[in-house]
Amino acid sequence: MTSKRYLVVATLFVLSLITYIDRVAISSAKGPIASELTLSDEDMGWVFGAFALGYAIAQVPSGWFADRCGPRLALASVVVAWSLLTGLTGAVSSLGVLVVVRFLFGMGEAGAFPGCARAFYNWLPVSERGRANGIIFSGSRLGGALAFPLLAWLMSQWGWRVSFALLGAIGVIWAVFWLGWFRDHPDLPIPPAEKEGGPQASFGQVFRSRGMRLAMIQYFASNFTFFICLSWMHPYLKDHYNMSQAEAAGYAMIPLLFGATAQWVAGFVVDGIYRSKHRSWSRRLPAIIGFVLALAGMVAVNLVHSPGAAVACFALATFGADMTISPSWAYCVDIGGKNSGAISGSMNMIGNFGSFVSSIAFPYLYRLTSSADAYFQTAAVLNLIAIACWLGMGPKRRQTREQA
Repeated sequence: MTSKRYLVVATLFVLSLITYIDRVAISSAKGPIASELTLSDEDMGWVFGAFALGYAIAQVPSGWFADRCGPRLALASVVVAWSLLTGLTGAVSSLGVLVVVRFLFGMGEAGAFPGCARAFYNWLPVSERGRANGIIFSGSRLGGALAFPLLAWLMSQWGWRVSFALLGAIGVIWAVFWLGWFRDHPDLPIPPAEKEGGPQASFGQVFRSRGMRLAMIQYFASNFTFFICLSWMHPYLKDHYNMSQAEAAGYAMIPLLFGATAQWVAGFVVDGIYRSKHRSWSRRLPAIIGFVLALAGMVAVNLVHSPGAAVACFALATFGADMTISPSWAYCVDIGGKNSGAISGSMNMIGNFGSFVSSIAFPYLYRLTSSADAYFQTAAVLNLIAIACWLGMGPKRRQTREQA
């Protein structure tokens, strides 16, 4: 990478960090919010799910926005929008208002990673996209991990309402910097030898392809497995093992740190295989390995009975699920080309329906069965299906030609 490419990736890494701090804050603040607003666990499930639903619905429009208007304007706009809504979260007074604010917050955040995908298409050659995706998504996991102790400290100093206002201000500062510094295209274009060759398929052709359908299914499974770390893992550990807020926050950080490590590992493995004679497996192999690990973690967590062992299983599952992220987004940029924002947004849309289902299913399954086992078993089956999906996701040229 050139120095300017490094700076683009570094700036988007910071964006990813901010994105997940803002996103995970609601989980860390679940206790005081539920207490002050008199909300049940089922109510909080809808609060968590409202974000995921808004996030999923706005994926394709926000990706289209990035493709048509460029990532400079698109990212600055959505970051300001969701930062204001982060601040507004601290001003709510009822369940209905909180659900609406979090739904709109999800719609605002929807533009973050499709905008990053379009920036990577403009700025990075194919051989660098794996590690770039790994780096920015590691920021999301580090941000999620940091959110737990950060919110615990902020709330101890100023309460949960002021804490959300402070988080919102950070995003506005990033947006001002991005708008002033970033340009949609590099000063020196990517050499032709480092770009994709041949005619590019239209959005409709790619969207209807078999490869795209499989990509969306496997991303549903990945998000279903991972989203518990952003929603129910912290309160689950706290309540199930009778932990203090600080103890649960410390444990909840661990799987997310493993996820951050997985992002780097997968990103460099993707690019390493791409440069080898096994290029056609550069996206598939890391993803398949990741889903095997996620499957193992979800099966094993049903068999353990201590907080340390449970967190170890969550860490294994999170490491595996996060190994699938970089190859998934690299795959979408491969087949999406100039429609990378909308194509990656389409995959992320279905993936975040998985997050929505996960956030709603966990408390209801727990109440029906008096155990979290049913949720973990469902996640295990989805990971098995995802492995089969990746076995059918071949190289770019073949997949974009396979129409429904």
